[in-house]
Formats: sequence, C-alpha cells, structure tokens
Amino acid sequence: MMAKQRTIMLIDMQSFYASVEKAKMPEYRDKPLAVAGDPARRSGIILAACPLAKAKGVSTAEPLWQSLQKCPELIIVRPHMQEYIEVSTQIMSIMEEFSDQVEPYSIDEMFIDVTGSLHLFANDPVDLAKQIQDKIFNATGVYARAGIGENKIISKLCCDMIAKKVEGGVFHLKKDELHKHIGQKPIRDMWGIGSRMEKHLWKMGIRTIKDLANTPLSKLRSKWGVNGEVIWRVANGLDNSPVTVNTHSTQKDIGNGMTLPRDFTEAWEIEVVILDICTEVCRRARKKGLMGSVISVSVSGADFDHPTGFHRQVKLSDPTNITVDVCKFSKRIFHQHWDGQPVRRVGVSLSQLSNADTYQLSFFDDQEQKRAIDQVMDDIKDRFGDISILRASSITAAGQAIDRASKIGGHYK
Repeated sequence: MMAKQRTIMLIDMQSFYASVEKAKMPEYRDKPLAVAGDPARRSGIILAACPLAKAKGVSTAEPLWQSLQKCPELIIVRPHMQEYIEVSTQIMSIMEEFSDQVEPYSIDEMFIDVTGSLHLFANDPVDLAKQIQDKIFNATGVYARAGIGENKIISKLCCDMIAKKVEGGVFHLKKDELHKHIGQKPIRDMWGIGSRMEKHLWKMGIRTIKDLANTPLSKLRSKWGVNGEVIWRVANGLDNSPVTVNTHSTQKDIGNGMTLPRDFTEAWEIEVVILDICTEVCRRARKKGLMGSVISVSVSGADFDHPTGFHRQVKLSDPTNITVDVCKFSKRIFHQHWDGQPVRRVGVSLSQLSNADTYQLSFFDDQEQKRAIDQVMDDIKDRFGDISILRASSITAAGQAIDRASKIGGHYK
C-alpha cells in the first residue's frame, strides 16, 4: 500500500518586524516604514522594511542613511524584539489549532504538516492556507504568505519564489510542475545558493535551477561532496525530512557574541567584555543543566574588507559551566592569539555539552565553592533581574552587561 502523499506548508510573515510595528500604530498604515538599529551606535542597518518602503527602493541590510536618501519620508522605528517574539509565539499557537505538527524555521517562518488534519478544515490545501492566513491577520495584523508542497523543500521554494509574488500570497506547487514554475529561474534565487556558489556553478555552465537539477549528481558530489548532493536535491525538490516539533531541542553549543559600540584597543577592556559574555553563557548553561568540554573564543575587527582577529578553542580535561573557570580559559585563549588590532566583536561558546548533574569531585580544589557562588548569583538575577548583581568590572567604561540586559539578540526589547 502506497504511503499517503504529505501536505506541508511554509507560512512566512511579510516584513515581519515592520508589520508588527504597523499593526500597533495604525497611523502609519499608508506610510513607508522600516525597522532599523540605533544609528548612534553605528548599527544603523535596515532590519525590515514594509512593502511601501520596498517600493521606494529600501532594502533589508542596507545602511540607514542610504535608505533615507532613497526615501526621505521613511519612518524609522527602533526594533522591539520582545514584542516580535511574543507575536511569533502567538502565530505558532494559531497554527497549532490546525495541526499539532508545527516546526519553527525562524522567528517569522514556520512549517506545518496538515496531512492528517486537512480534511477537518477544508477540501483543499489552498483553502486551508487562506484560513490560516486570515486567522493570523485578524489576530495580529500581520500578513502571512503560504507555500504548499509535498515536502519541506518544495514548500520553501514555493513560498520564496512564487507565493510571495502572487496576488493572495498562497500557492500550491506540485512536484511534477516544479520546473514548469521555477526551472528557468536563476540559480541565485534558489534557497541554499550564495554568491560564491553561484560563481562556481556559472563556470560549470549551470545558469538556472533546471540546469542544476539536470546536472549529474556524481559531478556535483565529486566537486563539493555532501553539499553538492544537497543543492542537487533542492533543485529536484527531493526531501524526506519530517516536520518535527522538537527540531531545535538538541543543542550542540551554548554561546554568545557581542558587537561593541566602538573599537576596543586595550586588553583590559576586552577582558571585561569576555567576562560579561562568559557570565551570560555560563548562566544559560546552568539553566539548561549542561556543561561544556570545549571553550571557543572568537575576536574580529570592524573592517570586513580587511578582516582581523581569530577563532580558537581549547579542550578541557573536565567539563564545566563555572563562570570564573570559563573566563580564565577564555582570557588565556585571547592573550595567546590577539595581535593587538582593534576589536569590534567578541564571542565565547561552550560545546561538547554534557549533563551538569554528573561531574568530577576533587579534594584539592574549590569547585564546590565556585558553584555555590554561581548559584547565589543566578538566584538573585532570576528573582530581581539580570543587572541586580554585577561584577565590578561590568560597571566600568568597557562593561556591556547593563546595555545587553535591555536587549534581545543585540536589539532593544
């Protein structure tokens, strides 16, 4: 007996951040609006632009000043990340009313498998997608688009390349019509193809998605190994992966990076930042009940055209999530590899994670005392807030903990 063909949708929110802002400020409904970082801290980059702004030439990731040249009347709104997370959670709850198989792909994209529930709500997938679309809009004011296919890859290709461009924002792409609709599109439009890969494919005479799909798999595998097979499978709409509710539950590392408000040139300043980051990383690890056996430190400058910095790691003899220990090793890595060039970004992470309930005891160190101090600090922060207790260095000119406490993902809450 043949398995039932799956029906999967990728639901994508149009200009999500900008849509959330417009929904709460109706007076801006018919005006071009963009969400951007704080220009005063040299992070004035467009994070999201509404369709009216995009029609004026404003594009995501371009400098704010450039957008204002194109559209002087552009309304600039500072990001409110906590609100976006809350609306995203609300949208996920709405989708779960139609199926229990919902997988977040990003804050504004979610897969939903309606194979087993379609018959309860509609006669065809397009009608159900419109029901989901209407319910999301009525509840949040955010307009959603839906790509429909028999697997996740086809629904993603459908959403990105067709549904976002058609009236109504919903399209059902059948596998046997894949290349009828997207085969002649340039390979750079396909999910998974960056500018560097595009150049390599062009040298091989591969210009369109259909060209890529018709290229012998052996040829792509011999050149790029598994990555060659991945792009070939995408071009052919092949994907057996399920929509998995707990896809993101298995964590491989716990880390945090910080873009600094200016170039840091003094070692003591960078040490303060490392301590602030280690404090946050270790607290998150303890909250998840995990320890790490590998500590990684990355440092980079501000000039992308002339990159400076390093990424190095060290393997510990025993896993840990103790702040002072992780900080000690992180500073050691920093001093071993820093070349004295100005630093604009610092990152620290723990990997090779293990359960924190099991660890090596020793009569000759003070690990238990360190754990007790960390636990007291965690308890105070959980009860009174992230900046209710700080190390003295965090309130120096180099400290970033207070500023970071008001942000999510580097943006203000």
